[in-house]
Amino acid sequence: MSDEEVSSTIGELYLGVDVGTGSARAALFDGLGTRHGLGVAPFPTWRPETDFVEQSSDAIWQACGDAIRAALADASAMAEQVAGVGFDATCSLVALDARGRPVTVSPTGDDRQNVIVWMDHRATEQAARITATKHDVLRSVGGTMSPEMEPPKLLWLKERLPASWARAARFYDLPDFLVHRATGNDVRSLCTTVCKWTYRGDEGRWDDSFFEAIGLGDLVGYDKIGARVRPMGEHAGGLTEAAARELGLAAGTPVGVAIIDAHAGGLGLLGAADGPLDDAAFDARLALIGGTSSCHMAVSAAPRFIEGVWGPYPSAMVPGKWLTEGGQSATGALIDHVITSHARAAELETEARREGVSVHALLERRLDALAADLAFPAELTRELHVYPDFHGNRSPRADASLRGMVSGLALDASVDALALLYLATVQAIAHGTRHIVDALNGAGYRIDTMIACGGDTKSPLFVREHADATGCRVVLPREPEAVLLGASMLGAVASGAVPSLRAAMASMNAPRTIVAPGGDEVRAYHARKQRILHRMHADQLAYRAL
Repeated sequence: MSDEEVSSTIGELYLGVDVGTGSARAALFDGLGTRHGLGVAPFPTWRPETDFVEQSSDAIWQACGDAIRAALADASAMAEQVAGVGFDATCSLVALDARGRPVTVSPTGDDRQNVIVWMDHRATEQAARITATKHDVLRSVGGTMSPEMEPPKLLWLKERLPASWARAARFYDLPDFLVHRATGNDVRSLCTTVCKWTYRGDEGRWDDSFFEAIGLGDLVGYDKIGARVRPMGEHAGGLTEAAARELGLAAGTPVGVAIIDAHAGGLGLLGAADGPLDDAAFDARLALIGGTSSCHMAVSAAPRFIEGVWGPYPSAMVPGKWLTEGGQSATGALIDHVITSHARAAELETEARREGVSVHALLERRLDALAADLAFPAELTRELHVYPDFHGNRSPRADASLRGMVSGLALDASVDALALLYLATVQAIAHGTRHIVDALNGAGYRIDTMIACGGDTKSPLFVREHADATGCRVVLPREPEAVLLGASMLGAVASGAVPSLRAAMASMNAPRTIVAPGGDEVRAYHARKQRILHRMHADQLAYRAL
């Protein structure tokens, strides 16, 4: 069958484009949520100083085009079959001049480096000053401004790089930059502006007094950060001729208003469990998106203010619902750090390549052998404990200054010792998730189901420990690329073929595997582990006091 014959059997497709921390990914889905093609393309990252993480919007855009072409080829599909495009991305800050050219955000002065990546913590001091204002808008970020949000980064730029501040005509959240580059229109997402910029979505306005109070009064008027804010998936415009050439698509293809990557994952997950999508179901479900960091997304009919947890944000993910957003600043990144910094890392990497498996799979296989005579594998870490906030705590402690801890290390650099440390690290991350679930349930949620996606969830150990630590069942969706599926829903709605995001969630989602938590003995073990997590935090604060 020729490519033309294959493409004719697929029919109309919706393209989701996801820009993560290190690569752009693109995937094509049909109206039932079946994936037909996937493409991935990397882009560079610079780290000029400690806690500085920078990228290039031009390089990201080029990677989007490479990924889209690869997805079309993988699906044997033609550009004309793409009926709508949806973009999601990390909540990184992009600076452009009046002609749309990059403006440096870097101490190097290199204009290519015009993106402050979400995980960049250069603006920690500015975030603390903003928090100290105790302005009312901070209620929607758990009372604490994070250096991962945009106002501290903007304030840092104004104070530390005044020449760049003067040159910049527009600042974009990365998802909104992609829509602007695709359509030529300056349309900001309700998701990005509400969640990362303090836009008052329930009132449809920016708060002048907030920007004046924190020293950014020159942004009032908001042409630089978004005078037009619209709901996700709304038609933002058609692909320009230039963008179509650069992306390998057809000019005029509808583009939806964008969304943050984790929130796209929420769209691609929350409908993937049994039962209807009513208020009761939403109250019991949490979307867990696990990658470099982890995000924990829940929605409710009424706003719930939770100290140390972002939100509630009106209609920032599911239209008509209030979004509550927890998160961990380093999960996959922490696991990788623990492995790659170990003395046996190179040896394991060589063995993994030889066997054609991942290092994680080798370590989990070794853990299975070590746990053969135990009642359950988690018992291996009875005397080994990790506190996971190596990159600070996003929620519910909302303290970027916290650091990681390990208790119980032996004078042992063997592969088995690394396997145990790997398990203890995954458990620590799972207990961080439990801390977030406990905070949400204490405020009115009744979460008993986590629908999970992302690179971390490819590990059976990661999934099992999250089920056991939280006491929740973990649902893995039929479509593991749930973030891309969520992005494609934006394209489906923008095309007019699907009436709403709620309709897309209902028709394009489905569950695949359900992992239940362990029994009473496992539950009791993890209850003790949770107490140790809290004790390690208290000990860290005590060390500081001393």
